[in-house]
Amino acid sequence: MKALLLAATAALLCAAASPPALDTKAIAKARFGNDAPWYENRIPFFESADPKIDAVYYYRWSLYRAHQRDLGERGYISTEFLDDVSWQLEPWASLNDATGFHLGEGRWLNDRRFADDYIAHMYNGGNDRHFTDYMADSVWGRYLVDGDRAGATRHLAAMRTLYGQWDDHLDRAKGLYWVEPLLDATEYTISSIDASGGQEGFFGGDAFRPSINAYMFANARAISNIASLSGDAATAKDYTARAAAIRTRVERDLWNPALGHFIDRYKVDNQFVKYWEPIRGRELVGYLPWTFDLAADDPRFAAAWSHVLSPTELGGAGGMRTVEPSYQYYMHQYRYESGVFTGGRPECQWNGPIWPFQTTQVLLGMANLLDHYKQSVVTRGDYMRLLRQYTQLHYQGDALDLEEDYHPDTGRPIVGLGRSHHYFHSGYADLILGGLIGIRPRADDVLEVNPLLPDARDPQALAWFRVQDVPYHGHRVAVTWDATGQHYGRKGLSIDVDGRTVAQRPTLGRLTVAVTRVASPPIDRPIDRAVQLKRTDFPKGSASTAEEAENVHDAIDGRVWFFPELGNGWSSKPSPVQQWYAIDFGKPVKLERAELAFFADGGHFAAPRAYRMQAWVDGQWRDLPAQADAPLANGITHARWPALTTSKVRVMFDLTPNRAMRLVEAKLY
Repeated sequence: MKALLLAATAALLCAAASPPALDTKAIAKARFGNDAPWYENRIPFFESADPKIDAVYYYRWSLYRAHQRDLGERGYISTEFLDDVSWQLEPWASLNDATGFHLGEGRWLNDRRFADDYIAHMYNGGNDRHFTDYMADSVWGRYLVDGDRAGATRHLAAMRTLYGQWDDHLDRAKGLYWVEPLLDATEYTISSIDASGGQEGFFGGDAFRPSINAYMFANARAISNIASLSGDAATAKDYTARAAAIRTRVERDLWNPALGHFIDRYKVDNQFVKYWEPIRGRELVGYLPWTFDLAADDPRFAAAWSHVLSPTELGGAGGMRTVEPSYQYYMHQYRYESGVFTGGRPECQWNGPIWPFQTTQVLLGMANLLDHYKQSVVTRGDYMRLLRQYTQLHYQGDALDLEEDYHPDTGRPIVGLGRSHHYFHSGYADLILGGLIGIRPRADDVLEVNPLLPDARDPQALAWFRVQDVPYHGHRVAVTWDATGQHYGRKGLSIDVDGRTVAQRPTLGRLTVAVTRVASPPIDRPIDRAVQLKRTDFPKGSASTAEEAENVHDAIDGRVWFFPELGNGWSSKPSPVQQWYAIDFGKPVKLERAELAFFADGGHFAAPRAYRMQAWVDGQWRDLPAQADAPLANGITHARWPALTTSKVRVMFDLTPNRAMRLVEAKLY
């Protein structure tokens, strides 16, 4: 009967006028300037009654775009840091600890290449288990959005191999996984500090943690689901049993009744701590069982959420504390840049600071709690308050620049290192689309929407929002909310699929509608022939001025961003006015177009006044008969010519007088 009613309601709505569509071209131009074309047909567009949430939503897509590194034949990956760090996996600059966030955001793009390439990379040598991760679960999460069975199942064998490799961190007697907190990407936790007797904590402190066990639970569940899609019933049964065993052990052994929280137990045994002892305080990591729906729907467990709402416990004035203030070494600073205590900048620690990384995970867990758990501890107003608190962390004054960690009392950055600008080890678009808007992706042919908004009487209420161009099972979805009907001309919550209203209700609440999945279009994969990750191999760059090796290489390193805080690209001298940048392929290559990215800051750097493309033909440089766009600052400039084969390409520039130019990237196809 319920299904018949839903179908009848949907049929009645077929003729209803949809709320007005957003002007995506105008929004993209306003938010992204000259780089707008990259976003126009890729991202879901969103607006709401909260301008700060809107601004951060679009900033986070610019963050995602900036962290796409083109590896050439291997396709694109997402990076954690814009610039190189010493612990990245060479030569790609990949780090597996942030993969879950990268795929959580990227699954919402209409261009499926970025997530697809990234998954293939990580399952083909790109994941060295440097850190813990929930890779298989992220692939399943992507499948829930795009519905691409082949895209999920093709990596099943690699998923099983990677899962099995973590047996080296499985204590079979306890049935739980353990990890050193540093390799959980969370150095200086209670377990590592206390295992050193309070003297250190960067290394050590091996512990059975809620994090790694929640990740392995989620990965096992995902492998089981993907095996079912593949028709492999034996593997599905095996991994269902593994997930169930982890859940039982976590609920039994990592729940601390005295603290009312999921906690670590020690794997290490030394003069300071003993094997299997519980740590002596609450940490934010204790909420990860909800992030992955491991925790049972039990009021005893749900009571733990009171700690993150308490200003004297995990709920800081500026954001969520990673450790409570009652901990002996709360906010004690152990580590400084270059080891300098006086004048050195503080380094990363998890003994109290706010981390966008874990804040995202907790908000994902809270969204699950509110959506499908029976509890009375957390309200939708709490969720919106904490989401807005997290939103504010993205602001440095009036500028948007997310950094690594923050002081829980002030919400101001702690680390402030050069590498920290526009840091991508967290999520935001996923929180908006899956939490605030409440799109709950499913494996069946149903679209479910349940916005996590409080009613109008709550100070955290949101009067209206609209999102459109959301990919879902091969369709484009829009969700609109208007509390009064005055903003969009129709009161209530509605869902559009492919431009047609299919479901509506006058109040906030859950809406479900049948959506027959259709195949997504094939992924277009043009290959940049100029990219080079190794400084000494072909292709090689050369330039007329500023010939330092790293400076020259930066124009062909596969990275494109226009943030002024971190420079990237070949930065020329201001003179002479005529300069050039060349790429030597070391062999003949067929080419027919170029994409040039120029940076301008209104001061030292300006886009060139003009340029022309040249190729090495018969032992000399010859101008290409290119159809060339005018030079564009902070966007992509295109040039096209009849296909030719050459071993070298050069771009000749006429610089703006008294200004240097920065060629962020030169791509050749």
